[in-house]
Amino acid sequence: MDAATALTIYKIYLERYVTFNIEEWEAFTKHVTFTKLKKKQHYATADTVCDKFGFLVSGSVRYYHIINGEDITSYFSFEQEFTSSYKSFLTRTPTITYIQALEETRLINISYHAFQQMLADPLLAHKMERFGRLVAEHYLCCYEDRVASFITQSPEERYLQLLQTGKDILQRMPQHYIAHYLGITPVSLSRIRKRILEPVIK
Repeated sequence: MDAATALTIYKIYLERYVTFNIEEWEAFTKHVTFTKLKKKQHYATADTVCDKFGFLVSGSVRYYHIINGEDITSYFSFEQEFTSSYKSFLTRTPTITYIQALEETRLINISYHAFQQMLADPLLAHKMERFGRLVAEHYLCCYEDRVASFITQSPEERYLQLLQTGKDILQRMPQHYIAHYLGITPVSLSRIRKRILEPVIK
């Protein structure tokens, strides 16, 4: 995929937050960079400041933490979604999260420095302020949904909800990552999958 195609995908996605005219878009794109991650390569690592805010043009990433020497997957992002340790990005404090590519992944990035430059640019300032606020609201809603799912849903219900995002996505992830995301063991996940598949097989 060439840069022009990637930027077109990005522009279409951004329209749910802000709409740029031709002049604004030309100014905006001068501030973005492109990254390609190999499978298992990190986009962000714990104890460092996450200096960029990315959009996945293709591929996927997982978010995880190291707890008692074990990495525990907490979230995923897929193509045409944002990725970042957004608190670290905004506050310039070290993140506690690792963000790792699950497969070859292509991203378009805005660095913290570039974001500040756009906020200081009269042509872009208003829309970038709006963009930053709406993205913060997006992350807050995602966090609330994640917490609520653990309070109100069973692991099986959370798995069925994950299935609704597309079975092809689940096929791209190791089962132990999915189990950690659901808050269960891989053995429990196997039992859930068996219960779901049995009516289909019969």
